[in-house]
Amino acid sequence: MLLGVDVGGTFTDAVLAVDGRIATAKAPTTPHDQSEGVMAAVAAVLQSAGRPASDVEFFAHGMTVATNALLEGRAARTALVATKGFTDLIALGRQNRPELYRLCAARPEPFVPGELRFGATERTGPDGVIEPLAGTEELARAVAADGPEAIAVVLLHSYLHPEHELELGRALGEAMPNAHVSLSHEVVGTFREFERAATTEVDAALSPLLRRYLTRLVERTGDADLPDPAVMQSNGGLIDTAAAASHASWTVLSGPAGGAAGAAFVARAVEQPNALCFDMGGTSCDVCVVDQGSVQERSAGEIAGRPLALPMLAVHTVGAGGGSIAWRDPGGALRVGPQSAGADPGPACYGRGGAEPTVTDANLLLGYLAPDSPLAGGVALDLDAAGRAIGALAATLELEPLDCAAGIIRVANAEMTRALRVVTIERGVDPRGYVLLAFGGAGPLHAAAIADELKIDRIVCPRASGVLAALGLVVSPRRRDVQRTVLLSGRSLDAGAIVEAVGDLSARARDALGDPQAETDAVYELRYRGQGFELAIAAGPSPSVDDLRAKFEAEHEDRYGYSDPDQALELVTIRVSARTAGAHVELASADGEGRDSRRPAVLGGEPIELRVFRGTPPAGMTIDGPMVLELPESTLLVPPGWSGEVDRTGTILLGRQR
Repeated sequence: MLLGVDVGGTFTDAVLAVDGRIATAKAPTTPHDQSEGVMAAVAAVLQSAGRPASDVEFFAHGMTVATNALLEGRAARTALVATKGFTDLIALGRQNRPELYRLCAARPEPFVPGELRFGATERTGPDGVIEPLAGTEELARAVAADGPEAIAVVLLHSYLHPEHELELGRALGEAMPNAHVSLSHEVVGTFREFERAATTEVDAALSPLLRRYLTRLVERTGDADLPDPAVMQSNGGLIDTAAAASHASWTVLSGPAGGAAGAAFVARAVEQPNALCFDMGGTSCDVCVVDQGSVQERSAGEIAGRPLALPMLAVHTVGAGGGSIAWRDPGGALRVGPQSAGADPGPACYGRGGAEPTVTDANLLLGYLAPDSPLAGGVALDLDAAGRAIGALAATLELEPLDCAAGIIRVANAEMTRALRVVTIERGVDPRGYVLLAFGGAGPLHAAAIADELKIDRIVCPRASGVLAALGLVVSPRRRDVQRTVLLSGRSLDAGAIVEAVGDLSARARDALGDPQAETDAVYELRYRGQGFELAIAAGPSPSVDDLRAKFEAEHEDRYGYSDPDQALELVTIRVSARTAGAHVELASADGEGRDSRRPAVLGGEPIELRVFRGTPPAGMTIDGPMVLELPESTLLVPPGWSGEVDRTGTILLGRQR
């Protein structure tokens, strides 16, 4: 028995894979302590499967603790130790404006205030030590006197020469045995001082918060006779609880990564390996691209205005979910999000005290959701409450309530379409060559409208679409990444140097994973000498320089439209991933049952009667719009002009009628 639990903004989802079949459950997310919602979801899915907790062999967990703390600016009291003269590195940043035409827009303040920044007397250069580390014990005592809960240690060129960071880490650990210490060469391991420092600061500031959460969760899982959870990282791989608690920065995209992994799993299973993945939950919408069955990755990213120089799945997030609040801006325009009603009190139609109009309220008022059909997790819907909330907003906009509801849907769709354009058109990817794989509790409701905007002709809706992130956790591999900046060019760029570096990194990655037989793969970040940024090239553990150049120039040609065979090549960074394969899970069997009915709705501004199928559609069932399928954890809206069928795995495949 394999268990996956994903914490979302509104619901916590659980999937239990038992003997090739999948049981699912949802429970409301508990923002004050996510572990409560996790255990409620676990109890529900075990009850659904009729199995005891002691039968669970593996437990994978995706959460938003680090994400929420980063977005909200919450952090432990953190100190920074940097090379003397460079303690303000994070505050100075890159000196570029976050927004070109908003001169008053500022980047987020560093987590470490000025009085908690300490300079270390030391200096290393490309060839080793220039100035020996001095005053280590005195510095550690000075830091301890200010009582920080965490310390980030970021020394110049420690990615090449980590000895001084290791010595400082030892001294700080002895002076403050209960404090968390993050060393930049362990957290990041690459050059670019600002990005390395900012990432290490985030790691230090968030790790105590994550450690407290995971400690509570492990206590509760132990009491429930469950195994300790493995935690999803931003790179789409799982690590053990201790490693996650030690490096919170590795888990910032833990939740979205589970959804992306689940989408890639379904794309491979239904033989649609190229997919645009669209995960719309209660609070946000996450989008990514799956190419040849794998989620696109990137070597670094930015979350909440803070750079993270770590490998992560290329997931783009916008604040548009079922709970996103609709509002009138000062100019009189209708806006949706990024504020969300969240899990508590939730949309007005949840009947828990929420009064703000949301996307879910609009879907209910337009007839796409049914007041007599509770949402997954047992949430009953109040049509009158939705009408009152949207009616109040409609009055301020001088609109009829149904027109206001339709406007809310159009605005939310525009925001999500814009997010998909970011990961496709803005990166040179033509969305028309992909299927739209819609999931999340609300994603299938909006899929057809977004497909129309992007001129996509095919839609895939997994049977377990409402809990796909939890399924992604179950099938994800265990993974550890190790990277190092090597800066090889000219005569130093040769096959021997590459093989030596890859061998060392592979040993470290396998050791960190705890599996000496784990498979490894390598990524080489290359650029022409003089360029400021690199292209990531996947290759084997012992590539020739000619092979790397050929792959790099092909990628450069594809990305920028040209290549320069006469230009010197520079290998900047090598990243090695060690991984063990994820669990093999069959998609749910295609046996299904349900019942048909009819209900009125408004679609495209016109009243219409929808065919409604409530239940689990069986394999071979044909689907013709206009129709709504009320699935166990989500709802699929099929407008006129779309049709399809249910395949052998229970996945719904739709196409545009010609």
